[in-house]
Amino acid sequence: MIGNIVKVIVDRPLGSVHPKYKNHFYPINYGYVEGIIAPDGEEQDVYILGVDTPVGEFTGKVIAIIHRLDDVEDKWVAAPENMTFTKREIADAVHFQEQYFNYELIM
Repeated sequence: MIGNIVKVIVDRPLGSVHPKYKNHFYPINYGYVEGIIAPDGEEQDVYILGVDTPVGEFTGKVIAIIHRLDDVEDKWVAAPENMTFTKREIADAVHFQEQYFNYELIM
């Protein structure tokens, strides 16, 4: 999957709040890939890096996979095709949500 181009429907744009946890906001755009079903039965979730404004959809390259060790689903990380990020930069960007899980970052 890493290196593939995906179209992400953004349902939690940068600056929005979590629908259930109102004190949890999104410092990056977050969405899903329509038609790809993850192990949790929902469409595949994707973090979007390198886009500093809220967007409704995004097409970019999968640059990493967050494999949760204590959950049934993985999260994908996508970015514009011409951008790269280090493992540390990715971990810092997704910490707002991934801090609650044990995971490995696959690049």
